[in-house]
Amino acid sequence: MNRRLTDSIAVEAVDLVKKFGDFTAVDGISFAVPTGTVLGMLGPNGAGKTTTVRMMTTLSAPTSGTARINGFDVLDEPDGVRRSMGLTGQAATVDELLTGRENMRMIGGLYGIGRRVLKERTEQLLAQFSLTDAGDKTVREYSGGMRRRIDLAVSLLASPPVLFLDEPTTGLDPHSRNELWEVLRGLVDDGTTLVLTTQYLEEADQLADRIVVIDAGKIIAEGTPLELKQQAGAASLVATVTHSADLAAAQALLAPISDDLFVDRHARTLTLPAGGLADLTHVARVLDDSGIAIDDLGLSRPSLDDVFLSLTGHRAESVPEADSEGADA
Repeated sequence: MNRRLTDSIAVEAVDLVKKFGDFTAVDGISFAVPTGTVLGMLGPNGAGKTTTVRMMTTLSAPTSGTARINGFDVLDEPDGVRRSMGLTGQAATVDELLTGRENMRMIGGLYGIGRRVLKERTEQLLAQFSLTDAGDKTVREYSGGMRRRIDLAVSLLASPPVLFLDEPTTGLDPHSRNELWEVLRGLVDDGTTLVLTTQYLEEADQLADRIVVIDAGKIIAEGTPLELKQQAGAASLVATVTHSADLAAAQALLAPISDDLFVDRHARTLTLPAGGLADLTHVARVLDDSGIAIDDLGLSRPSLDDVFLSLTGHRAESVPEADSEGADA
């Protein structure tokens, strides 16, 4: 495969805009994804994530702007883009009446992969996705997690350097979701670049090296998960005393440390701003020296949900869908 990367950037969006009549679904989105990393596109239904992916994968023409995948421009070199990437959409694209292996052979044939190479690649991917034993079962017999894995396996038949995943774990139970996360981590370890759209905050936190937060078609924040959490406020130190009777004494001891001390008598907790582990160590020493028994002591950082709430005024999964191309997560 001809790789024409510039400065190790595998995916680049350049001022992408998509309009449907008077409605602007995507409004000037730009970002770059270094090779071998994961970008999480985080936002609610209707934010414009799927529309952005459709433009970047040549399924929909931008109203303006462009994108480059593996060095190929989506407007000028669409065939190069398609050879350089795989796409797993929100709905499985495999044929339910065919077996897993039959689906792999059919899609591999459409890619033009030689019979011997296709057979080797099929068995390799089935093993990688823990589907070897299920390879001769029809897909309609698969569980939801197995269907997502076979769909992902099919998208990797041509060994694309870039993989777009649009809501890959929607509808999966926690166990199946964790299994798929492990598979995706393995792909990145092998050098694949992932662009992941999700409205699951935990998923973005678990997988993404960087996150762009999208709302109403615009990027409203971007950074690493930690950088975004820091935007929502400083970390807090939370101490839970064992006995409610010790709360007053603990409050008296910790009050000189911070003017912003919050006491929750029902939960038996004392919360104060914290700059890091040094503060944790100091508070632990103060309480230990006093003889006050504690059940728990730790640092609590804002979550990505806190970030989204602070940026938009609503939770990440609370906005209804509104897009002319169907379900746009």
